[in-house]
Amino acid sequence: MAIYLNDHLAGAGSGVSLIRRMARAHRNRHAAEPLAELAAEIAEDRDSLREFMTALDVTERWPRVAVGRLAEKAARLKFNGRLVRRSPLSDVLELEAMRLGVEGKASLWRSLRALAVTDSRLDPSAVDRLLDRAVRQEAVLEGLRVQAARRTFTTGTTVAAPGRSGRARHSLPGRAGWAS
Repeated sequence: MAIYLNDHLAGAGSGVSLIRRMARAHRNRHAAEPLAELAAEIAEDRDSLREFMTALDVTERWPRVAVGRLAEKAARLKFNGRLVRRSPLSDVLELEAMRLGVEGKASLWRSLRALAVTDSRLDPSAVDRLLDRAVRQEAVLEGLRVQAARRTFTTGTTVAAPGRSGRARHSLPGRAGWAS
């Protein structure tokens, strides 16, 4: 249990760092408000995890948390076609990473919910609220991800109906900021 919860705590730290950075990067765009709200909620969720760990007498293992934060920072060094500025592809990849992280968090809440049936140290209704919020967060992230993918991969494109060969003709995707 200690390893499981500490691994999720490390992931939560990485997620908080990433979503806060995303919110800052898009603060003057239409996605700023939902990203800022998600950043606040995800930080609260991390705090809730810490409270559950305390209730279960699980000690935080700071080396795991530190490794998680370093992994998030290392993930920024991805090849996205740009050297010094953000690529529209970064938005798609970061939203996918956040969505997967929130999906993992929902799995954590489901596991703790199963434990809460037999362990009085956990409040089942608190876990249910966190699970409901994770499901809503997934939906918000998915909506933003779809918008980012659409703008990144279709703006400036020409997609024609299939010709005689049965294949659609495509041009190269244009550069578009998903959150402008």
